[in-house]
This record gives sequence, structure tokens and C-alpha cells, in this order.
Amino acid sequence: MINDKYYNRRYVISGIAVVIVLVYIIRLFYLQIIDQSTKDQADNNALVKQTIYPSRGLIYDRNGELLVFNQPIYEITMTMREMGKDWDTTAFCATLSITRAEFDGRIAEIKDRRKNRGYSRWTPQVFMSQLKKEDIATIQESLFLFPGIQIRKRTLRDYTYKAAAHVLGSVGEVNQNDIDRDPYYSRGDYSGRDGLERTYEKELRGEKGMEVLMRDVRGRIKGSYQDGELDVTAKAGTDLHTTLDIKLQLLAEELLAGKIGSAVAIEPKTGEILALVSNPSWNPKVLVGKDRSKNYNALLKDPTKPLMNRATQAMYPPGSTFKTVQALVCLEQGGITPNTLYPCSGPGSKPIKCTHHHGSPVALDKAIEQSCNPYFWCAFRDLMEKDGYGKDNEAFRRRYELWRETVMSFGLGQKFTDTDLSEQSSGSIPSTRLFDKFYGKTGWKAITIRSLSIGQGEILATPLQLANQAAAIANEGYYITPHLNKNDSMQTHRHEIAIQKKHFEAVKDGMHRVMVYGTGRHYAIDTLHMAGKTGTAQNPHGRDHAIFIGFAPVENPQIAVAVVVENAGFGATWACPVASMMIEQYLTGEMKRKDLKNRIASAVLNESVKKW
Repeated sequence: MINDKYYNRRYVISGIAVVIVLVYIIRLFYLQIIDQSTKDQADNNALVKQTIYPSRGLIYDRNGELLVFNQPIYEITMTMREMGKDWDTTAFCATLSITRAEFDGRIAEIKDRRKNRGYSRWTPQVFMSQLKKEDIATIQESLFLFPGIQIRKRTLRDYTYKAAAHVLGSVGEVNQNDIDRDPYYSRGDYSGRDGLERTYEKELRGEKGMEVLMRDVRGRIKGSYQDGELDVTAKAGTDLHTTLDIKLQLLAEELLAGKIGSAVAIEPKTGEILALVSNPSWNPKVLVGKDRSKNYNALLKDPTKPLMNRATQAMYPPGSTFKTVQALVCLEQGGITPNTLYPCSGPGSKPIKCTHHHGSPVALDKAIEQSCNPYFWCAFRDLMEKDGYGKDNEAFRRRYELWRETVMSFGLGQKFTDTDLSEQSSGSIPSTRLFDKFYGKTGWKAITIRSLSIGQGEILATPLQLANQAAAIANEGYYITPHLNKNDSMQTHRHEIAIQKKHFEAVKDGMHRVMVYGTGRHYAIDTLHMAGKTGTAQNPHGRDHAIFIGFAPVENPQIAVAVVVENAGFGATWACPVASMMIEQYLTGEMKRKDLKNRIASAVLNESVKKW
């Protein structure tokens, strides 16, 4: 037996050696089989993988007019590993007409892994983007002086018309959230930031391709690797055919010049949006190219808020345009009949006065024609108090909730959740909970909320909702969700109004009388039977807003329109003529009332509205 205190330690030493060998074997296995980074670095010595960007899908109007297309642009990329110690930064900056501070700032941003998590010295990094051909002409001539610099061709959006900016949206560079959310993107990529460009981003963007190139020991490109067997062809994005009528859109934008407001036109039977105008707006081209950020910030700071889509986001009291809905609900729920008569004392009426004198008493058709406030207050009161008040006001509260649900069936007081319009406000049809908060559960009655009877008070609606309301009346009891994609059949998105069809005839007749005898008569079209309703929405911050809703022809409605002109006064003065000319343009193919067009289009109601 060996009696050596160090003899048994050989097992420990042998064990340590075995462990070290195993660690090296596992590490080599990981590096060569599992971790591809070293292989990628080795490949990058010989191979260059260049992304091939697809052409973005084109956008057309309903008649095949091209609205959005692509033009070639360029970006400068740099591969840090290929830029040696003698790389001439001063000459490079002079060639691009940038300062050394700008150069250093861009380099720091590229290397900042918090902003650019895909940074690698071995792969091309975007240094400057969205450059036009004239911007890169100088550097193309001296590219050989700057190893590691490449010029990559991309495409940028361009526009046929200076219109529909809110609808079409814009394309901008992705941020880190976009990259984290969707592996399709990498730093320097572009995506739709708003409007249709954002809604249909996945369809419009297409699929990237890749070209694998081989280079020699000096880093010079020698051609395709393996005759292009590893290359992937880019797939162009899908074209988008919209429901817009660009001629109608252009007319509406021209008529709203110098004004703050919006206009929406819908084809009632299909829910297709024919025009969606918000003013102030901008030329879509100002958010394209290297000046996009500067121009966007200027739009953001504009006090008239041009970036806000007033057609879908602005909320207004609907005023007298709501009387059409009020009449239908009262007819449906037994508050009135078409022949019910109510007295009117003109401006001396109480508790709600009329704006003018007219015959008294009045039935429904004349009440709509003359926009008689006392009539609709009396109709609302009689409906709300039809069942009395009962114990703790419960009978009245149930009646109010039924009224509210029926009103909301017109698409009011809520967003359209099954549409391709992403930027919307819900509007408001107040609930019992809201009034309970203000007045207590038993502290409010019909007279307390009487302003609701004429579309004022807590009721708010967007121009899109008002146009949809007109479409629902034109259809006599249903609407198809308003939408912008012509290829997307929305017929399954049919919403029934909680009103029987038999009640619509009386209201449509009253709206037709508005255009024959009432406030809209001066802007009626001789060859067309129009139905409409003017409105003047109270505005606590200034002059009242002018509103109009309507549709035509009455017999077979093909277009429904809503127009809002802020701080313009009476609906009959400004909103009605805009809507009338839009209807004429769409149904006849031309706008013959040139003097009227010139008068409305040249009128500047708000001096602060800029032309972008």
C-alpha cells in the first residue's frame, strides 16, 4: 500500500483536466453548431447580403385614377469594418455638405445599441436616407475614395394630386417599437404611419428579397454568389383600390379652402366613402423625403391643428340636423304621429324659443321644413313622459334609456369598430348615469334635458357619423359600415336601425321640403330631388358652427353628405351650398354653378388657416 498523502490527489487533478476538456468541447460545439455569429462573421468576409426592397403597392380611386405611386430615392449606408484608420472624414463631409458635428451625431446614433439594436460592424448601416438623385450625384462620382460606403436604391411615395392627405396617410421611418413588434422591419425601413398607409401596411409593403454577393480579400464585390442560387426575389405590395371619387374630393377641398371644417360623402347602399375632407389639410408631398420631420413638426405646432382629421375625430353638437333622428324615434315609440300638431309662438316660445315666425300649429313635415324648435321639444317631452314618472322616476328613466338605445342604432355615440378608418372619436349620446351624476337619480326630468330635443346639450357627433345618419335615413332603416377599401365587400356589415320602415317616408318628405320651401331652397338643384336638413350648432368658444346633412335623389339615393364649417354661423349660408355642389358634381359629373363655386371657394372665414 502506497502511503503518500499526494497520491490520491491525482484523481482530483485528472477530474479537473476532464472537466476542462469537456468545457472546451461544449464551447466548440456551441460556436460551430449552435451559435452562427462566428460563421456569419466569417461569411461576411467573403459574402455581402443586400436587402432588396419591394415596390410599395399603388393606391387608386374608385374610377381607377392613380392617387399614390412610387419614385426612386437613395440612401447612403456604411459598413464600419471596411472604413480604415485613414478614412477621410473631412472630405466625406464636404462631399455631402454636412458638418463634422452632424457626421459624429449620425455615427453615434448608429452605434447606440439602445436605438439601433441590430448594429454590427460587419453589416451596412443606414447613414442618410430619403435622398433624391441630385442629392447623391456628387458622392457617386467619388465613391471609390470612401471604402465601406454604398448607395442603395429605394422607393419613396409620390402623389398625383395635392389632396386627400388625411385619408391616404403617410410613410415614415420605423422606430424601435415597430421593430420589436414585427420582425419584418429593421433599422432604416419605412412603414405606413397613418391613414390608409397604416391600415393596409401589410398588404401595401410587399415582401423583401435578398441578393447574396461575393467579394475578394480586398473587399471588392466580384458578383453573385453561386450564380444567385441563394437570392430571394422581392415581391411587390398589393395595389389598393379605394372608394374615393378624387374629383369629388378635390371639389370639396377647394370649397373648404380658407375655412375650418370637414365634409363626408357616402354611397348609402354600400357604405363606400366617396369623399372624406378635413380642413386645414396639407399637400401629401410635404411629408415625403428628408424634410419630413421638419414639416411634420411644423404641422404639429400649427394652432389650427391640421393633423387632426376633423371628419372622423372632431365632435360637434349636431343641432337641428338631429331633429330628423328625433322625429323618427318619436314616431317609432308612439310619442307623435305625422299629423300631431304643436303650437309655435316664434321667438316668444317657451321653454325653447323658435328662431323665426311661421304658421302655427305645425305638423311633422312643416316642423322639419321650418326647423321648429318648440315642435321637437314638445314631441320629446310627450315621449319621455308617456309612461309618467312612477316610483322614484323609474318609468321616465326606462323611457329615456329606450330613447338613447334607438338613437345609438343610427351609429351615433360610438365608434365604427368594423371599419378601416382607424382614427375616430365616439361622439356622445348621454346616459342616465351621466345625468344622475349631475342632478341625482330623481333630480332630472324631460325639461331638465330639453336641449337634447334639438340636438344641443350633451349630444356630440362627428361629421362621419352625421353622413352615416343621412345614409341610414336614405336607406329607410339600415346602414352599411362606412369604409374606404373598394375591394372589401362590406355587405355583411349591415346594421339595422331600430325604426320601422313605414316611419321614414314622413321624415324624408320633410327633408325634401327643406330643399323646396325651407332653409335649403336657395341651393336646390333644378334637375335633382334633394333631401336635406340644415343646422346651427351652438359654440361656447365663438361663433356657431354651420352644419348640413342631405342625400339625393330622394327616389333612389346615391349619395349622402354631411358638411360642417366651424364658426361660420347658419348652416344654410355655408354648409348647405358646399353639400349641394358636391351632390351636383357626383350625380351629374360636373359643377355648373360656377359663380356659386367661386364665391364659396374664395371666401376666407378664418385668416389663420395656412396653405400647406
